[in-house]
Amino acid sequence: MTSSFDKPGNEPGDKNNPVGKKPVTGKPGAMKHREPGSEHELSFMQRVPTGDSLPRDICNHCGFIHYDNPKIVVGSVVTHDGRFLLCRRAIEPRKGYWTLPAGFMEHGETVEDGARREAREEANADIRIRDLLAIYSIPRIAQVQIMYRAELDTPDFSPGIESTDVALFDWQDIPWSELAFPSVHWALTQFRAVAGQAVITPFANPPGETGNSFPVKPPTAGAS
Repeated sequence: MTSSFDKPGNEPGDKNNPVGKKPVTGKPGAMKHREPGSEHELSFMQRVPTGDSLPRDICNHCGFIHYDNPKIVVGSVVTHDGRFLLCRRAIEPRKGYWTLPAGFMEHGETVEDGARREAREEANADIRIRDLLAIYSIPRIAQVQIMYRAELDTPDFSPGIESTDVALFDWQDIPWSELAFPSVHWALTQFRAVAGQAVITPFANPPGETGNSFPVKPPTAGAS
């Protein structure tokens, strides 16, 4: 699957959308996938279906209603001996930037199973889930992101098909200016804030943040 915290176009930090500027988008999450070679033209219009209260995409030919609801992303902040596992993205959006192992859930799996699968897909890593770190809401792209604290018992990993590189970083060596998405920054700093605590209260978005911009500056090496 395409593992992505975000969707293509107008990403925070792209040349067409400087860091800190809110992107101009259409309806959040609006993206229809179509297999090449389809014989029939798509013709959807937005209107309120019978028995509903919100506009939906409805096919003008057959009446099919496309319910475009928020997607669930699962992932984890993975550590080994105090170092953080990051993956350099081989795919858009934000190709070449570093991220945490995370991506969209698949049918038939639990949230924890999804986080473990993403670590295998992106880093060929078998991780051990500890507990829930955070739940983020990213309304601009209609995503709910669920992040765990996880551990890598042995430093066995390598780039998966969606990564060009995978590495363990000490805190002071994390490439903050090259992180792919704002929520990667949030998860790392929130993980650091509760380091050493056996039981934690899960985090949410930092106050006032919705994922439209990166923090102004990275945390200092000694931050806790």
